[in-house]
Amino acid sequence: MATVETIYTTHEGSAPMEEVERIEAVERQGLRGDRYMKGTGYYSGMDECEVTLIESEAIEEIREEYDIDLTDGRHRRNIVTRAVSVHDLLDERFRIGEATFEGTRPRPPCAHVEQVADESGVARALKNHRGGICVSVVEGGDIHAGDDLEVLGETEEEGVADAIKSRLTD
Repeated sequence: MATVETIYTTHEGSAPMEEVERIEAVERQGLRGDRYMKGTGYYSGMDECEVTLIESEAIEEIREEYDIDLTDGRHRRNIVTRAVSVHDLLDERFRIGEATFEGTRPRPPCAHVEQVADESGVARALKNHRGGICVSVVEGGDIHAGDDLEVLGETEEEGVADAIKSRLTD
């Protein structure tokens, strides 16, 4: 069963991520108090995601392959999952706790993540589908570390992912 291992948030761009046990996902806005919901993220106004996911298995591979430990949240992603390929969640709706999400696009690593992590090689280690994905909050609600992640199926109507793709191609 796919689950949520940990949840991270931070109040402003470049500030350290903080692990939380529960948080409220707010429809079409993000996680209550997180930098991107507040508009204070490093990429606010340019290239923001409501919520980001990363696989715990990717974090473990990075530790084994690069000897870089990102288990403290330096990966800069909000939700760490287990037993699900987050890239399989693109264009899918899924539920975590009381909230429903939709996978919108990959979230590749950038130079900023390496700068904030203050460790050489972090951006390179997060490449090859290890950087996670962006998701949108379709229905709000509380989510907790330990919650199951249940895939609900493909989006049938034009969802957030389609709207973003359409906007980018215009």
